[in-house]
Amino acid sequence: MTRLFSRKDSILFPLLLAFIFLLSACSTSSSTIEVDDNEDLNNEIATPEEKIPTVVQPPTPKPEPYEGDLELPVIGATGFTSVKLELKESASQDSRTLQILEPGTAFEIIQEDGDWWFIQNENSNGWVLHKYCFINLPDVIPSIIYDNTNTYSAKYVSSGKSIPNITGQPLYQGKTFNKRLGKEEFIVPVLYSMSKKIHLAQQYALADGNSLLIYEGYRPYAAQQAIVNELSKLATIDFEVAAGISTAPWSINWFIATNVSNHQVGYAIDVSLAKVNSMESVVIGNYAVNEITNYTEYTMPTPIHELSFASATFKYPVSAISPTAWKNVKLSDKMNEAAINLQTYNTKAGLTPLASEWWHFNDLAALNEVKDHSSTGGYVLTEIYSEIPSTNQDSKE
Repeated sequence: MTRLFSRKDSILFPLLLAFIFLLSACSTSSSTIEVDDNEDLNNEIATPEEKIPTVVQPPTPKPEPYEGDLELPVIGATGFTSVKLELKESASQDSRTLQILEPGTAFEIIQEDGDWWFIQNENSNGWVLHKYCFINLPDVIPSIIYDNTNTYSAKYVSSGKSIPNITGQPLYQGKTFNKRLGKEEFIVPVLYSMSKKIHLAQQYALADGNSLLIYEGYRPYAAQQAIVNELSKLATIDFEVAAGISTAPWSINWFIATNVSNHQVGYAIDVSLAKVNSMESVVIGNYAVNEITNYTEYTMPTPIHELSFASATFKYPVSAISPTAWKNVKLSDKMNEAAINLQTYNTKAGLTPLASEWWHFNDLAALNEVKDHSSTGGYVLTEIYSEIPSTNQDSKE
């Protein structure tokens, strides 16, 4: 019995080992397959980054100078009615009148179509004829230096003498925050057509390393009358002042109009000249414009707003409404190089000098455009609606 059992055992033991080996091999193969399957599965599952499609952002456009008759587009600029105007439903005189806008109404310019602007403010929107409208110069020619001293400390003197209640006084309000420019800035309105000539004069000045320095555009009639009244009173008690404004061939009207003047109509600027010491390019909307960061005003024949014949441009008066009469008159002995350069820039641009004031220039073409319906200046302009200009402008010029 013992020998028989041992024999069986010797036969079964190898079989048992073979069976165990087979089970082990199957287990290993199954494990390998599972790993391979998992690897394939892992390869098929996208990562979170792969699920989100890649979006290629277009490069931000480089700001470029605006190409037009001004340094910035009129769209988004502040305008003002200079006279009572009909607000029209469409850009046509024959269209329905929506309402009557009072003189001095401020608005944002939304669109330009030929002779018309589509405008809006919190009370109105519609079309107006822009030849009867002012535009705020800093909104469209930001490279110019603006310093309306009449809004904070008037520089008016006569024969070098202070004018009581005028010299050093604010004569009217005219500075506020301008969203378009991102800073406090003076409100300097002129007729829209004149602004394009001022822009051209500034380009001539910048080419020589200079800049216009504008002291005033529109002037309220009340401010002007205050100057007339105080200067007239001073002349009655001061012989030197009287002589300065009334010695033939001059009279007080050559230095401060006693009635409505070209400043009220909107076709005049008082301007000096400055040397540009430093300038930088700034971005307004999508446009690159120049901003003067440091300047020096040139020494001129007299200080600005010296109301006497000492400030005369020419040796004697010439018609203020003739675009050519001034060309045949000799310059005053006091006219220096800076004043002559200032005159050159402005006259090349189509403006006309005033015989009695080296700083004063008129746009006679603008005068003729509005002479049938011109401003009397019975308002102060204090509101600004200026917005940052966009390149997506619906404008037809």
